[in-house]
Amino acid sequence: MENPFPLLLLSILTVLAKQAFASSLEEASTIVSSYGQPKIKLNKIDYCWRAKLLPIWSANRRALAECAVGFGKDAVGGTHGATYIVIDSSDDPIHPKPGTLRYGAVQKEPLWIMFNKDMVIILKTELMINSFRTIDGRGVNVEIAYGPCIVMHDVNNIIIHGIRIHDCVPGKQEIVLSSPGHIVHRLRDGDGVDIFNSSHIWIDHCYLARCTDGLIDLIHGSTAITISNNYFTQHDKVMLLGHNDHFKGDKVMKVTLVFNHFGPGLVQRMPRVRRGYAHVANNRYDEWLMYPIGGSANPTIFSEGNYFTASNNSGIKEVTKRESDSGWKQWKWRSYNDEFENGAFFVESSWGNCAPNYTQSQTFKVYKGSMVPTLTSYAGPLRCTAGYRC
Repeated sequence: MENPFPLLLLSILTVLAKQAFASSLEEASTIVSSYGQPKIKLNKIDYCWRAKLLPIWSANRRALAECAVGFGKDAVGGTHGATYIVIDSSDDPIHPKPGTLRYGAVQKEPLWIMFNKDMVIILKTELMINSFRTIDGRGVNVEIAYGPCIVMHDVNNIIIHGIRIHDCVPGKQEIVLSSPGHIVHRLRDGDGVDIFNSSHIWIDHCYLARCTDGLIDLIHGSTAITISNNYFTQHDKVMLLGHNDHFKGDKVMKVTLVFNHFGPGLVQRMPRVRRGYAHVANNRYDEWLMYPIGGSANPTIFSEGNYFTASNNSGIKEVTKRESDSGWKQWKWRSYNDEFENGAFFVESSWGNCAPNYTQSQTFKVYKGSMVPTLTSYAGPLRCTAGYRC
């Protein structure tokens, strides 16, 4: 009888070879080289539009909407609407002029909003953004700063890309137009981006710093959100996921934080989670001043493939902080393939599976933490020029 071992061995080696080849293709897909320019390594989101559309990204801007990963994958923004170009940086909260950002933001129909030049927009009241809206800052330098900033309230399908949001303060005027003919009263808090009972949101390649309250707050049942490729710096309470410990509606919240760079001068809440679920993957954390990841009211946090560098202060090496004196050992907080530098450490709790259970379209490869400095090297707004690689 013929020995079956050689055939079995050959089959095993063939399978392994195919797996290795597929893996090498995936790794190679993030390498881009064009017209003699140096090769660069891109994460999955950036490869989707910066490499595939090279060098004509500006001729097909809306392809960006296909590139999100994680829970905010299905945010279509203004993909199916007209193009609206901001040409005027002024602001009128009640009677916005055509050509201003507020006029485009509050319209009822879907819009893909672009800007014709660099501008600093100082809002007089919070900017209420309507559903099915993309605010696309590529190709110019757009700042929303020195006044109230962005609010999403009971809306869905919004993409914000490439905007510098900083030095946000509470507004002096509480009445604001939320859609044509509809005026609302707003509480003043000074968040950079405030997301209230909203879904299918994607915030990508933005710069956020130095606001009176939080840089990003996701509250009151907001869900299906991805926050990616952003650069955060110089702030105390960075990101809040969940209204308060008693608001049970936030249990539906699902948020993906991926490829972000939490830079110098940040104190805490990167994020702080209440009740919901957060997949924190392939983010870079530089020398926090209190803690990076915290929570209360039994949230689930999966920290995967992040790069944590603690400061030299021996008292703030821990990554995690639970706002609870008891019961926290039952909370599912897990760390997998994270990289810890300068004594940083993550205190895990509970047991069992806490994977995000993404759909096939939401799924993305999470790399080991050692890869994160490369994957986040382009975090924040990109300086894109039409006709050239972005």
